[in-house]
Amino acid sequence: MTTNEELRLSATDLTMQFGGQVAVNDVNCEFRSGQLTALIGPNGAGKSTLFNLLSGQLRPSSGSIHFNGINITKKSASQRTRMGIGRAFQRTHLFPGLSVFENICISVQARLNLCHQFWSLSSGLTEISELSEDYLRRVHLIDERDLLAKNLSHGGQRRLEVGMLMALNPKVYMFDEPTTGMSMEEVPGILDLISSIRQDKESIVILVEHKMDIVRTLAERVIVLHNGRLLADGGFDDVMSSPQVQNAYLGISTDTGAKFVS
Repeated sequence: MTTNEELRLSATDLTMQFGGQVAVNDVNCEFRSGQLTALIGPNGAGKSTLFNLLSGQLRPSSGSIHFNGINITKKSASQRTRMGIGRAFQRTHLFPGLSVFENICISVQARLNLCHQFWSLSSGLTEISELSEDYLRRVHLIDERDLLAKNLSHGGQRRLEVGMLMALNPKVYMFDEPTTGMSMEEVPGILDLISSIRQDKESIVILVEHKMDIVRTLAERVIVLHNGRLLADGGFDDVMSSPQVQNAYLGISTDTGAKFVS
């Protein structure tokens, strides 16, 4: 990808039904490189469902998803990962019985298409070893490289998962409530990592988060969902001052039925 090439991930008329319940209802939105977008909304708004549709964990009932002009609606999560759409989960997805270093090596091997050689060659391949150590330094886990992943603190496990995601070198980074379960002391570390990823203006970053202080700190753009529909799209201050958003979040009544989308 050249520095002048803009990435685009778009949803068109996206709808997801579970039986008689419509979780995402005719949503249209587009994500572009150089911007961190937060998906927010009250409980049951559809933000996690939209997130899972974009990453490939779910297939929509109708509508389409395109990535750089390619229709990826029917592609699996693993196929999207290979195309450059990477996500971190709300619950850590690690190999708990392997060391911190070995976990990172798995992502580096996948990136370099060397998975078939697995452990027998990983320690002897200079490129894999150097790249793995570099990512461990970036997530501040180099001193824990030989520790089993299961023995890391919760915050350390989250940082390791972000490191594994970074090691895949995706074009799209997706974070699902990355600070869930963290202590107050651990939160700044993960936010610093996401902020460093955001500095790469050639990447798309999408964040699902319910903590408004984190959204205000990280996001240039906010998309609000309510009852499965797109309610607002714009900067944080503009979106949060919208009467429709205040009504959805706080129950503040509004006389206007207009949808706020900027």
